[in-house]
Amino acid sequence: MKVLLFFLFFHAGEKDGMPLRVSAERKTTMELLADLFGNVQNLTVPMVLMWIIGAVLIWLGIRKKMEPALLVPMGFGAIFVNLPLSGAVTQMLDGVLTEGPLDILFQSGISNELFLLLLFIGIGAMIDFTPLLANPTMMLFGAAAQFGIFFTLSLATLFGFSLQDAASVGIIGAADGPTSIFVADYFSSRYLGAIIVAAYSYMALVPIIQPPVIRLITTREERRIHMDYQGGSVSRTARILFPVCITIVAGLIAPRSVALVGFLMFGNLIRECGVLDSLSETAQGTLANLITLLLGITVASQMRAENFLNVQTIFILLLGLVAFVFDTVGGVLFAKLLNLFRKNKINPMIGACGISAFPMSARVITQMGLQEDPTNVLIMQATGVNVSGQIASVIAGGLLLGLIPLV
Repeated sequence: MKVLLFFLFFHAGEKDGMPLRVSAERKTTMELLADLFGNVQNLTVPMVLMWIIGAVLIWLGIRKKMEPALLVPMGFGAIFVNLPLSGAVTQMLDGVLTEGPLDILFQSGISNELFLLLLFIGIGAMIDFTPLLANPTMMLFGAAAQFGIFFTLSLATLFGFSLQDAASVGIIGAADGPTSIFVADYFSSRYLGAIIVAAYSYMALVPIIQPPVIRLITTREERRIHMDYQGGSVSRTARILFPVCITIVAGLIAPRSVALVGFLMFGNLIRECGVLDSLSETAQGTLANLITLLLGITVASQMRAENFLNVQTIFILLLGLVAFVFDTVGGVLFAKLLNLFRKNKINPMIGACGISAFPMSARVITQMGLQEDPTNVLIMQATGVNVSGQIASVIAGGLLLGLIPLV
């Protein structure tokens, strides 16, 4: 009888052929697994595509060494923010809007331009304006190489972009990441993520993009032109006065550029004054590296799949390439124009250095000159133009900030 009762009790607790206690244990385990892996159900194809884009950026930074300080953080951030219900960005979790740290950093450091301005101090401290001061005419090439910005602005408006978005896209051509972010954020462009990726990608791709463009619009004889460097000495007083004077002139011509130009020139003043060496070293090293690190991963908050993967993004990348190419073309053609009126010819390749990708563009042009003629060293001329491009791109950005609201 006891055996029969035990048998009946045991089977009374069964469900679908399993004992009650075992069923309860299985249910608990399944619930735990569902809680643990349930977020996988929120994964979408666009998110996976953003993982691939992030992986490509990381690969370019590590394997190809293309702006690794920026592309590696940006690539990791692109994966970071495209995880389902990622706690890194602001999300609606359980009916409660939860702020993510990357969005907080974006609002605290990029929306108010703080990171960008601090980075400009570091950039200014890195730049040696001596080659430009020794040959001030190089500044003309920096101005000419901004042609692509305004050409692309006009082109973008023809395709239906607002003036604010068109200006934000056009500034990509300067190959100046911080200025591109500054302008796009100032105009609250909804394409900020694509603009950031385009600006820094094209900066990294200078060695790939510029040489074929230059070869297309120059002859071999032009690329072999030798230029004698007549630098002379530049006094310490001149080097100290230069950043002060540039800030004043830029402020009078393009008031909106004062913040950008001023912080850049302040960094250079720290470098040249001769009594703040420790601050100069800090600005060039610790400050610039820290801000670059934060900037790279913070801008990834704008690379969420729902905002990034669309036709407009592809179009912006193409327009950014147009701006970059025509900036290069503008500088080269300006040099060729000057050669029509000069006895001592200019190697037109140095005009391409008028973009702001410093010092990468100067290195590329120097290498191209040596490839055409091993005795043709253009490093000083190319550097002078490249430095002028750094200033010109910032002033061009300031002009956009001042002119667009007036139109």
